[in-house]
Amino acid sequence: MEPKGGARHTIPVPLSSEIIDRTLDTPHGETAFKVTEIFHDAGEECWWIGGSTRDMFLGKIPKEIDMTTSARPETIQRLFSKYDASAAALGTVVVSLQGHTFEVTTFREDDTASDGRHPQSVRFGDREADARRRDATVNAIYWNPISREVFDPCGGEEDLSERLVRFIGDPIVRIRHDALRLLRMVRLRAAIDGQYHPDTYKALAQEAKTVRILSGTRILEELEKMLLLKSPERALEDLWELGVLSEVLPELHACKGIAQPKDFHHEGDVWDHLLKCTSKFTEDHYPDIRLATLFHDCGKVQTFTLKERIRFDHHAELSGDIALKVLSRLQMPKTRAEKIKWIIAHHMMMSAFGTLTDVRKAHWYFHPWFQELLQLFALDIAGTEPQDYELYDSIIRDYDEFLNRHPRPQKPLLDGEEVMKILSLTPGEEVGKVLQELHEAQVKKAITTKAEAREFLRRSGSGKVL
Repeated sequence: MEPKGGARHTIPVPLSSEIIDRTLDTPHGETAFKVTEIFHDAGEECWWIGGSTRDMFLGKIPKEIDMTTSARPETIQRLFSKYDASAAALGTVVVSLQGHTFEVTTFREDDTASDGRHPQSVRFGDREADARRRDATVNAIYWNPISREVFDPCGGEEDLSERLVRFIGDPIVRIRHDALRLLRMVRLRAAIDGQYHPDTYKALAQEAKTVRILSGTRILEELEKMLLLKSPERALEDLWELGVLSEVLPELHACKGIAQPKDFHHEGDVWDHLLKCTSKFTEDHYPDIRLATLFHDCGKVQTFTLKERIRFDHHAELSGDIALKVLSRLQMPKTRAEKIKWIIAHHMMMSAFGTLTDVRKAHWYFHPWFQELLQLFALDIAGTEPQDYELYDSIIRDYDEFLNRHPRPQKPLLDGEEVMKILSLTPGEEVGKVLQELHEAQVKKAITTKAEAREFLRRSGSGKVL
């Protein structure tokens, strides 16, 4: 049965056979092909879209494959036994097949009624209308893995060949319809190592203040996606230049122009240092450490003093406090924000490690966040010119030697939920302190069973002093 809509306005795929074969040979690509077949067999259109096709045109195997279809959400649910329909009202169903998941969205068209944060309603349409509602031309390239045809009504392939980031339609109207596009277009430019179309750049700068209406949750989500890019510093610099950063993260915007001691920071001011640190991320750096790195020196803005040289006394602690305030504003869960604050607040205390007793070393070396603290320390050095790893290397040697002499203790006897229940505490820093005290007691073998750990807590009374 031919899919609805056939293949009108399509062109033979210009993708290399090599990248097609390599994609379809992966387990994810092979399963995505089967999902497409299921839709076609049901008489529905189904196209790969967005970042997946964009990556293939750039010669990359896509890690995620999103699809768009003529099938309505209720039809999608009938075709697949495993799915997540929590966003079905918006036209999106996440289907699962053979252990792989795919976001499948019904063809939609823009609803002109919008508060700038999200459309007032969703209207289903055809493929042409679906293309017109997308943000950038390079994100509106449709590819059919069965017929190997492309539907590219907005010139996305040509723009991609120039690495050109360009809005579909009137840029001002598109931003005012959904302010999140301000952040998405910046992220897209960095993701493809691209450049802005002049009209797109002007609109982003003109409408920068529109970003104020977004929720903290949506801003944080986009920020984290930017930090996961290969070159996050490009996106961050664009946010500063366009005037977006001053609206969403004024604490970071203020870091530009804050001088650092010339003998120790040839890379430039505080903002230059932060950008250079983020440019050193690798796959080993998870989101928490990336956020900690981004904010680790923001307290230098308020602690700048000029004595025998430029100084930033106690900036680490203040940076941690500022980061906690910002992340709370961005609606990050409190326990995660407290962790990031802790990493930032302690990143300048490494020089004291050489004088610590074994008991104090156990406090640090067995701490659940110590390895991430080491990562921030290393990134801080990597973002500094000249780089000096002497202290870092000495800590690593001592850390390895200590662990050889003192094997890491077993899994904690109690977790945070149990601590909160026993002591009637709410999530927060106090829980972390109690867990640390329990950890130290376990290291010293003062407690060895869950029953002893519970009794240890009960003897502490309120839990405020252990």
